[in-house]
Amino acid sequence: MTQTTTSLQAPGQDEKPRTRRRRPHRAWLVAAVTFVTIVAAGGFASLPGLLIDPLHEEFGWSRGTIGFAVSVNLALYGLTAPFAAALMDRFGVRKVVVAALMVIAIGGGLTVFMTAPWQLILCWGVLVGLGSGSMAFAFAATVTNRWFTARRGLVTGILTAGGASGQLVFLPLLSWIIERQHDWRPAAMTVTLAALAIVPCVWLLLRDYPSDVGLAAYGADGPPAPRPAPHRGAARRAVTALVSASRTGTFWLLAGTFAVCGASTNGLVKTHFVPAAHDHGMAVTAAAGLLAVIGVFDIVGTIASGWFTDRFDARRLLALYYALRGLSLMVLPLLLDDTVHPPMIFFIVFYGLDWVATVPPTIALCREWYGEDSAIVFGWVLASHQVGAGLVAFVGGLARDAFGSYDLVWIGAGGLCAVAALMSLMIRRGAAKDPAPAL
Repeated sequence: MTQTTTSLQAPGQDEKPRTRRRRPHRAWLVAAVTFVTIVAAGGFASLPGLLIDPLHEEFGWSRGTIGFAVSVNLALYGLTAPFAAALMDRFGVRKVVVAALMVIAIGGGLTVFMTAPWQLILCWGVLVGLGSGSMAFAFAATVTNRWFTARRGLVTGILTAGGASGQLVFLPLLSWIIERQHDWRPAAMTVTLAALAIVPCVWLLLRDYPSDVGLAAYGADGPPAPRPAPHRGAARRAVTALVSASRTGTFWLLAGTFAVCGASTNGLVKTHFVPAAHDHGMAVTAAAGLLAVIGVFDIVGTIASGWFTDRFDARRLLALYYALRGLSLMVLPLLLDDTVHPPMIFFIVFYGLDWVATVPPTIALCREWYGEDSAIVFGWVLASHQVGAGLVAFVGGLARDAFGSYDLVWIGAGGLCAVAALMSLMIRRGAAKDPAPAL
């Protein structure tokens, strides 16, 4: 009788070997760790919007001053991304992400001792901006490019949803802490402790390349590809990739559309929706809860966008997303009220589905045009996203101080989205440098 490889058979029956259960590919574990880290990074970036009113009341700082600190955070969140992607090639993903988490913990922890605006800019603007930017969408693009050949659009959508949803889902918890404690400092310490708690998870479970564990990328044929030699001169490589990409019109179209994306999401809605709703008499916790609902539906919308990106023209998808977003923003001033009513809920659901649905097709176009350097180039495109976000975060605060209302800002952002839709249709098809099967 054979052992372990066959099962008992009745006399005269052919023996069949047992079928082995296939283990899930290690790429999915790496994607899961990346997802959790990106969700947390989004949560770290969610607090500044809740600090505007508490800091204004406690210290008397103008909303424009506080908005400037938020704009520094948002700008560095994007400007750090291309250099972080290059550093991941040089030193490894794990080391860069762990260092970023420690920087966030330091920045969040020091915030509770601040007494002057420059300290807010340094701690939450610079330190938290640098740390969270190192775990931004370029991190998702790097992991996806290394660990997946098949289903890249879907995985990109999932990881992207984690970043945007983390920014929004954390808002109810942090706003509840601020309201219950009548102080913003416990919320800042919550962010600090969360950053420290994720460090062991990243160090123990994340790996830089499939070949580190003897595997090929998910969906790749043949034996594992050898680990590539590290690129020396990370800063030089990031700048070289920018110079090369900037010679193509596609880069400027992608950067311009993504700047509008950042202006109309992180810079405007994430930063100013809560204080704008509060201006109309809505409770802060209720407004933060609405943003959390956006985060929930963003998961559905972004994953669906990744699925669509594997199958349809990314340029047309971008044009559709921006056009629909612009229309919704122009209607928003008519919906703000002291209570949550059905038209507002419809806006929240609709906007959530479109929140960062633009990311999977934008990453796909970067991959199509820029091949091996696509993660770094996307980092620069992301920088434009955050610069746009930072400008609107600052201008939105100034507009509120000057006019006592955000109405002009909503309408202006809607117009910018219409321009972005037209720019998306101007992007030409590129010769795919890194083709992947759409499964």
